[in-house]
Amino acid sequence: MYFIRHLQQALASIGELWRMPISSLLTMAVLGVSLALPTALHLLMKNGQQLRGSWDSAAEITLFMKEGINENQTKNVLRRIGLYEQVSKVTYIGAEDALEEFKTLSGFGDALSYLDKNPLPSVILVVPTKQYSSPEGARELLEKLQQQPEIAFGKLDVTWLEKLTAIVNLLDDAALALGVLLLLAVALVIANTIRLSILNRREEIEVLKLVGATNDFIRRPFLYTGIWYGLIGGLIAWVCVSLILWWVEGALVGLANQLGSELTLSGLSFSEFLILIALSSGLGWLGAYGSVMRHVYEIEPENQL
Repeated sequence: MYFIRHLQQALASIGELWRMPISSLLTMAVLGVSLALPTALHLLMKNGQQLRGSWDSAAEITLFMKEGINENQTKNVLRRIGLYEQVSKVTYIGAEDALEEFKTLSGFGDALSYLDKNPLPSVILVVPTKQYSSPEGARELLEKLQQQPEIAFGKLDVTWLEKLTAIVNLLDDAALALGVLLLLAVALVIANTIRLSILNRREEIEVLKLVGATNDFIRRPFLYTGIWYGLIGGLIAWVCVSLILWWVEGALVGLANQLGSELTLSGLSFSEFLILIALSSGLGWLGAYGSVMRHVYEIEPENQL
């Protein structure tokens, strides 16, 4: 009977919402939009991890070799660099290959054929492991590689990566703070909605207390109402986020291509969807509980005598 009473009161709370469909839907829409914003920020950070993974590979080190290095010396330095535990991949580009590539990319073509000698040095491209792909780790590796006797100097251009990483970290912190504020707003909106519902049913609550109803019995429908508000608001948030993701997908993929990265937008997984619904329902219960604990217990029929 205990579970049957809970089920009856849960269904009865849906009936209360159905009696005021316009105001109930407006409240749920406000909750849905409020929940959609932190959810969209979560997806933005989630998909941003794909860009970060490709940014790591941008920490590529270019080593310029000294003039007069013969083939055996080149093989030796490639072998030594390849043995470094911080190195993931080593690519050698000879001076002639570099000149041919420059001809193709620069568009000068035959004009470069009139040069007396090849002005380009041989280079070694070194890709650090993931552990050393950060700007700090790549700089540490560069200092070690420049100590090789065959290397004239090295170059590592990660200034733009450091700035971009700092901006993304700032956006992550701002998104987290904004998400917490919006979730708090959801709980407060539900608390105020339940408070108004309690005040509108004040006389009914007084009658229930006169006939012996307990506070737990009286507050239970309001708690279920809060849960329904949160649950339906979470579903609205999921729909809104799905529409937003569909709308901005083309623009975000284009931005990723401009940054030289491949990005495939991913929406909420099934587990994340369940977390969203559980969180929204929990916020609904929390807001309703705070309001009920204050206002239901204050209503006593003897105060009106």
